[in-house]
Amino acid sequence: MSTRELNVLQPVALTRSREWHSAARRARLLSWLSLAWMGAEGAIAITAGVLAGSIALVSFGLDSAIEGFASLVIVWRFTGSRLLSHAAEQRAQKLVAIQFFLLAPYVAAEAIRTLFTADEPETSWIGIALVTTSVIGMPFLGIAKRRLADRLGSVATRGEGTQNLLCAYLAAAVLVGLLGNALFGLWWLDPAAALVVAGVAVKEGRASWRGQGCCATC
Repeated sequence: MSTRELNVLQPVALTRSREWHSAARRARLLSWLSLAWMGAEGAIAITAGVLAGSIALVSFGLDSAIEGFASLVIVWRFTGSRLLSHAAEQRAQKLVAIQFFLLAPYVAAEAIRTLFTADEPETSWIGIALVTTSVIGMPFLGIAKRRLADRLGSVATRGEGTQNLLCAYLAAAVLVGLLGNALFGLWWLDPAAALVVAGVAVKEGRASWRGQGCCATC
């Protein structure tokens, strides 16, 4: 390649590098926003779930805590010397996967126990309002992160974005359970929704462990 050709290509490479680092900064910012959101959401959901005896709300809160942990991992992943580290991204994927594997058995066991004991939960309007905000707001975060992930070439970032989208889907399932119980007395919808959370947690954990970034092919 001639010197002239190299001189022509150099500015392009530098521009791409600046764009990549700018995308990484935006990914960190969105992850900090997710961390704050998930921290508050998890605390409220778990408290409301315990007070109402709703395993669906408790499991949703635990799932939110795990998603908050995933956001913290992404912040760690794109900070300092780890910014361009493939090994750091692999460690991030494994850490997130382990958290989901710990969540699933607990949620499934509690949901099955609730079904067998017919332990009817109380109505939680706070929980209903909370999951409604997730149904509305989480898709915006998820789509933004997945677009950044494509620019960064980051499986971990795409996985975190997909988790936000799945959070919206799970919130919708929990919302159906809570409303079914509140309006029609269909108490069994609450533990059924919790089983959905457990199933998705297993799927997310397996995908993250394999390095697929949680349904990265979706």
